[in-house]
Amino acid sequence: MELNLKKPIVFFDLETTGINVATDRVVEVCVLKINPDHTEETFTARVNPTIPMSKEASEVTGITDADLKNCPTFAEIAPKLNKFIENCDLAGFNSNKFDIPMLAEELLRAGFDFDMKKRRAIDVQVIYHKLEQRNLAAAYKFYCGKDLTDAHSALGDTRATYEVLKAQLEKYKDQIENDVEKLSEFSVQTNNVDFAGRFVYDEQGNEIVNFGKHKGLKVEEVLRREPNYYTWMMNGDFPLYTKKVLTAIKLRGARFNR
Repeated sequence: MELNLKKPIVFFDLETTGINVATDRVVEVCVLKINPDHTEETFTARVNPTIPMSKEASEVTGITDADLKNCPTFAEIAPKLNKFIENCDLAGFNSNKFDIPMLAEELLRAGFDFDMKKRRAIDVQVIYHKLEQRNLAAAYKFYCGKDLTDAHSALGDTRATYEVLKAQLEKYKDQIENDVEKLSEFSVQTNNVDFAGRFVYDEQGNEIVNFGKHKGLKVEEVLRREPNYYTWMMNGDFPLYTKKVLTAIKLRGARFNR
């Protein structure tokens, strides 16, 4: 079953130096763009992360520091990548928790704005775990009847994720709707404002602090009562997207309080 698309959607996978969104870096990116007419375009690149690969990441991906030494940095590929995914919805496997936050960090670090309010996101892993609960290799075997022989290569994982979603739409056509907006809503597992979950929405749609001594308080209230809180977070080891969200809340409050 083909996806019903109103605009392009990109399936993507990142290989990285580790699993810390704030401090690790991308070493390989593969993007499969599906246009509304179902024509396909791809973008693939190896990236010099400028920091060493962790031993664990090298063992999983088979990528070494030597493999990346002469590759372009993310900042060098960012203009082309950002243009390639412009005005596209996003999809991946475990992408809501890892790949999208990591992509956001790298693009923001390279000087490109990244705003999820303008995009829908489908996490194929969430759909899988809600309905079957296994990993990508098992999902590929279960839905597509194939063995994932090139797991942990960005291209292999990306292509498998796209095929799994199409098979899910066929298998669960009475349970999930073939619509990007509906699939995006079904993929959501949290009410996070930022990817890291430092801020969450309450039932009224207010941004609430979700950690530390101010947990449970409205972000706007904390910023109003304790102005240094903003400076502390901006100078701290928090993801760039979290800082972007905090800045937007602060600026919004400043406009309303004029």
